[in-house]
Amino acid sequence: MEAASEKLLKVGDLARQTGKSVRALHLYEELELLHPTARSHGGFRLYDSTAVTRIRWIELLQSSGFSLHQIQSLLRAWHNTKYGPDAMASVRGIFQKRLAEARESIARYQSLAKELEGSLEYLNTCQQCRPPRTTQDDCPHCPVDHGMKEEPALVAGFHTGPPPLGSIPLHGESENG
Repeated sequence: MEAASEKLLKVGDLARQTGKSVRALHLYEELELLHPTARSHGGFRLYDSTAVTRIRWIELLQSSGFSLHQIQSLLRAWHNTKYGPDAMASVRGIFQKRLAEARESIARYQSLAKELEGSLEYLNTCQQCRPPRTTQDDCPHCPVDHGMKEEPALVAGFHTGPPPLGSIPLHGESENG
C-alpha cells in the first residue's frame, strides 16, 4: 500500500508538473473532466499518471478552440455512446471540423504575415525620407520608389480618411461665428 501511494501525486504536485494552477485542477474536477484516483488519509486528492495525460488532452482541446464546457459535453457524449465505432465516428467528425477551422486560421495568419512583411519592406524604404522637410502629410505624395506598385493596405490606411481633428473647422463654429 505504501509503494502504491508513493506513485500518486497530490493536487499541488500535479499542478506543478502540468503547469496548471490548483484552482484549474479543482475546476476540471468540478466539471468531471478530471477525477482523483484516491484520497490520502488526510483527505488530500491523489492522482496517478493518467491525470497528466488527461490534463494534456484538455490543453490540446482548448488550444484547438474548445471551451471547458464543450470538452465536458464531448466527454459526456463519448461516455454515453454504447458502441465504440459510433463514438469514434462522432469524435472524428468533430475533429475534422476543427482541423478545417485550424487550416482556415493558418491561411488567414499566413496572409496577414505576408501583408506585414510587405508593409515592413515598404516602411524600410521610408528611411530615405529623413530630412526635416518631410512630414507625415508628405507621405501620400512621396517621390521615393518603394519598389511596389501601391502601398500595402496596412500603410495605405494611414493616408486615407478625414484629416485629424483641429485641422478642419467644426460645422457649429462656421455657422455661429
